[in-house]
Amino acid sequence: MSAGLPSQGARTALALVVCAGVIIGFAMGTRHVQGVFLPPMVMAHGWTREDFALALAVQNLVWGLAQPAAGMVADRYGTTRVAVAGCVLYAAGLLLQQQAQTPLQLLVGAGVVIGLALSATSFAVVYGAVSRLSAPERRSWALGVAGAVAGLMQFLLVPGVQAFIGGMGWPAALLALALLGVLVAPLARALDDRSVTAQAGGAALSMRAAIGQALTHKGFWLLNAGFLACGFHLAFIAGHLPAYLMDRGLNASHGVTALALIALANIAGTYLCGYLGGRYRRKYLLAGLYAVRTAAIAVFLLLPVSAPSLYLFAVVMGLTWLGTVPLTNGLLSQMFGVRYIATLFGFVFLGHQLGSFLGVWLGGWAYDRAGSYLPVWLACLAIGLIAVALHLPIDDREVAPAAARPA
Repeated sequence: MSAGLPSQGARTALALVVCAGVIIGFAMGTRHVQGVFLPPMVMAHGWTREDFALALAVQNLVWGLAQPAAGMVADRYGTTRVAVAGCVLYAAGLLLQQQAQTPLQLLVGAGVVIGLALSATSFAVVYGAVSRLSAPERRSWALGVAGAVAGLMQFLLVPGVQAFIGGMGWPAALLALALLGVLVAPLARALDDRSVTAQAGGAALSMRAAIGQALTHKGFWLLNAGFLACGFHLAFIAGHLPAYLMDRGLNASHGVTALALIALANIAGTYLCGYLGGRYRRKYLLAGLYAVRTAAIAVFLLLPVSAPSLYLFAVVMGLTWLGTVPLTNGLLSQMFGVRYIATLFGFVFLGHQLGSFLGVWLGGWAYDRAGSYLPVWLACLAIGLIAVALHLPIDDREVAPAAARPA
């Protein structure tokens, strides 16, 4: 067994990536299908699209603000405890969303509580454990496979949730997702990394010193700013694509199929990005990924809206959907080591979530005022091009710990 990877019991390489992928898949898949709940919940309660969009925007902002703290706790006390707490909190947030009768109650449940839960069950925390428990030569593979499993879970949730909504109503669908969160929690045992954190690279450096070192590195800030584009794209499209398609003459099933295709293509895309990240410079892969995504959005806007053009767009977007995450995580590990990777990725992820907040909220804000999503689609193009330019000058060389540098 490779160094750094426990050999006993369930903590084998395959069990590790499968359990990690299922936890991330539940967290991200449930977030991915929130757009499917927008039309029925808005109609049932008489809310506006901006009311629903604001709750999702707050969810993303709380997620981003809480992510560094969740990463710090995981780095210090182990990932298992954090992930279990996050799954239970996620279930509580979904129940609050189901029972919400006012926009404020929706904001608390779907916004604040689920936002906190996501900070404990998503990439920064779970990928941090995968990075620590995997040997360096297998790390890109492990991140890619975990992401692919998460993509499969995300894909399965889309038709599952739609079936619940169609057959039993949206309240039953939210209840089923809450139950799933409780069932997923025990899988976090496979992420127990307490025994290896002390041996991880950078152990001689304190958390405060590691954070300070990262904050003075120009590449750290470029990566943070570039990640904003990813959050903007994903939150806007996942939150508003079904409603946008209905406005353009397609029906609800087209939106659900598009989200399912995004999730399905994401399986291959995330694995491929993880695989390529172990062979080519990750900053160039990230720049290329944002370029492809921006081009796909431009073509989608130029073509007439139809089922074929929609499904082609969904497949291309899916191939680039979450591939940014193993590449960004791998780039951080390459530059700063894995001892405090959950903490450092948490700070970078804050940029992602700022973009998510703006993407999902501006979608609702623009529609309610202009009656169109076009201004936000154009913003997606501009932000994508900026992200390409930001990743190219990143200095991706390994950074020596401050304590090891010559005076």
